[in-house]
Amino acid sequence: MLVGVPKEIKNHEYRVGLTPASVRELVAHGHQVIVQKNAGTAIGLTDELYRAAGAELVDGGPEVFARAELVVKVKEPQAEECRQLRADQVLFTYLHLAPDPKQTELLLAAGVTGIAYETVTDAKGGLPLLAPMSEVAGRMAIQAGAACLEKSRGGAGVLLGGVPGVAPGKVTILGGGVVGYNAALIAVGFGADVTVIDRSLDRLRWLDSLFGNRIRTLYSTAEAIEASVIDADLIVGAVLIPGAAAPHLVRREQLKKIRPGSVLVDVAIDQGGCFETSHATTHADPIYVVDNIVHYCVANMPGAVARTSTFALNNATLPFTLALADKGYRRALQDDPHLLAGLNVYQGKVTCAPVAAALGLPWTDAAAALAA
Repeated sequence: MLVGVPKEIKNHEYRVGLTPASVRELVAHGHQVIVQKNAGTAIGLTDELYRAAGAELVDGGPEVFARAELVVKVKEPQAEECRQLRADQVLFTYLHLAPDPKQTELLLAAGVTGIAYETVTDAKGGLPLLAPMSEVAGRMAIQAGAACLEKSRGGAGVLLGGVPGVAPGKVTILGGGVVGYNAALIAVGFGADVTVIDRSLDRLRWLDSLFGNRIRTLYSTAEAIEASVIDADLIVGAVLIPGAAAPHLVRREQLKKIRPGSVLVDVAIDQGGCFETSHATTHADPIYVVDNIVHYCVANMPGAVARTSTFALNNATLPFTLALADKGYRRALQDDPHLLAGLNVYQGKVTCAPVAAALGLPWTDAAAALAA
């Protein structure tokens, strides 16, 4: 199979779909790999490394899209990329379609087979291709939030860890999943006063057993959320409903009750955000202020640490990429129900139920679509 890797074009996105090591594995399996020149140069993955791994270097993204049977990316295709996709092609990347009707429309029009990293599952009910970036984003949320609390960034001038004789900052984390756990891990390391809110008692028990009295856990209710966010210096939105739009847990009217200069970091922004006042920002212009509350809503947070993120992502995606290339997408999807869960669009149909529900579009069962 001919596998193609274009250079990412989203604002300040330096990750790359395949590392040279991943390319080497694909070539060893008998596949041809084309990589756009300078796709990984910004993070030290030079064209020479890709060439040594067996890749063919091509001048531009259009050539990658024109030739590749399987396109491996990191971020969702931008509009100009969507228009280069075609019906006999497989796209393997993050898609985050639920809050993005325009991208969905373009992918459906292209007829491409779109497999989304974020809805691929595993035998334990986890999301193995989302988890590495959730780990990165959760850890980054605290360091980004801590920086935003500085007065020069519009924050209240709070040091999260405090100092002797001065209380530490208060961190409220909405969601105790992979993002929430990793955010708590770093916040505890900062010395902050940490509260994690989740609706799974089993998850709360696990967090309690892990952190002991270094954090407090609360069952998720509207009252618990409001009381905690009002008292917080840093609020991290870490809620995930796989494939679906994130629920709004903090409303606009509640911002007036939060202390001026507090910070919201919305890690759920890829799925629409869990604060009503959230809208996606970029690393070039990451923050804005609403009602004296600083919002950090960068939609590709792990892109800021692109080298770490690229290697972490490839560790998770490579076995699935190899399966798609070795078996062909149809057999690979039919053989693996967990990979099949990643099929979001196919031949002009939406095959992910939460995406269809979020966008008000007809849903086609993925297995039935493949069998047709």
